[in-house]
Amino acid sequence: MLEKLFALKARKTDVNTEVMAGITTFMTMAYILFVNPSILGSAGMDKNAVLLATAIGAGAVTIMMGLFVNYPIALAPGMGLNAFYAFTVVIGMGVSWQVALGAVFISGLIFILLTVTKVRQLLVEGMPASLKHAISVGIGLFITIIGLKLSGLMSIRLSLIPPTLEKLVAAHGNGTPLSFETIIEMGKLADKEVLLAVFGLLFIGVLIARNIKGSMLIGILVTTILGVVMGVVKIPAGFSPVAVPDFSQNAFFALDIMGAVHMGLLTIIFTFTFVELFDTMGTLVGTATKAGLMDKNGNFPGIGKAMLVDATGVSLGALLGTSTITAYVESAAGVGAGGRSGLTAVVCGLLFFAALFFSPLAGLIPDAATAPALIIVGALMMESVRHIDFGDFTEALPAFLTIVMMPFTYSIANGVSAGLVVYPLVKLITGRGREVHWIIYVLAVLVVARFVFLAE
Repeated sequence: MLEKLFALKARKTDVNTEVMAGITTFMTMAYILFVNPSILGSAGMDKNAVLLATAIGAGAVTIMMGLFVNYPIALAPGMGLNAFYAFTVVIGMGVSWQVALGAVFISGLIFILLTVTKVRQLLVEGMPASLKHAISVGIGLFITIIGLKLSGLMSIRLSLIPPTLEKLVAAHGNGTPLSFETIIEMGKLADKEVLLAVFGLLFIGVLIARNIKGSMLIGILVTTILGVVMGVVKIPAGFSPVAVPDFSQNAFFALDIMGAVHMGLLTIIFTFTFVELFDTMGTLVGTATKAGLMDKNGNFPGIGKAMLVDATGVSLGALLGTSTITAYVESAAGVGAGGRSGLTAVVCGLLFFAALFFSPLAGLIPDAATAPALIIVGALMMESVRHIDFGDFTEALPAFLTIVMMPFTYSIANGVSAGLVVYPLVKLITGRGREVHWIIYVLAVLVVARFVFLAE
């Protein structure tokens, strides 16, 4: 039956290899079960509810990818998109997490429409490579800042302007309002939480450098155990790492779709759709290539169905109560272990369901253990910077602005918007406007219109 369903012989693999590949993929991405509740929890969501949504959503969509597409690709809430959801949309813009989930759901419907009409392929074709890589790098830096803050390695405080007592008294006497500036500095290394995070960062880094499978998961768990020894993590009396999933606290169907529509969150919906669009395309194509799924004409049989499953997962995740579910580049680890069919994905998906029974363990994971994983993910995403041609300033400037605007304005949307506007503008001014795909001009006009509308 498995042979008929997954065409194992045709793909030169077997059940044992596929099972091991599925386990390997799960081990490399299981950290999302701990990290996602931590990030979305910062936005006011219940961590247990997020864990349920993460495990169920990742399990269901990954199994869909295996059964309906026969690709060895796993999916889960995406890093970067969850940070955008929590820190930019909910915290930064003051949007409720229910309305933000509504925006994610709508972006999923748009994603499905773009996939069915094949506009998705047109957008991928039109986006310049430099901006694709810049978006990845910028998100990596954005995630790194979040990790540094959660770990305590980076401290942010407000400093009063003016700094002297005489000027302060004078300002008070004149009725001048007080002003503050933000100071970013190193955290206190004497704090046990910070020391624990430093250990986690170095430990995970060494594991990855030595190509240890499941480095992130192993690092988070070992750091948590050390946290127990150090007294950072408190284990409640009668604690058991295994328990029947608690479905009483969930975010199923808690999204507010009409709220997202009424608030006019066009930029947010656009950013969810846009970032997911290119992130998924790169992951699907890269992983499928490594798995040997490309035919002699350079095409990927089933890539359209894979995109449709991925798009469906976006809206499904929102219904369950989590940010955008997307294809994971960690799937390449399973492919490297021999995974060639959808059986790899099915095994990985089943393990996500099984992880539901370990929710008490997830509740013990401190920020000091998950923050290093965020920093490491940021480091891994920096790899794309080498693909940007900084020798051509018409490519370098838009890419640079895309990268720096994300962490320094604390908004992924601002970075994407900057790149989309500056890229065609610089090309036009330098007489190289024909190098720009017409769809980029359309997107640039939409972005400018969005900022003009907001200014009003």
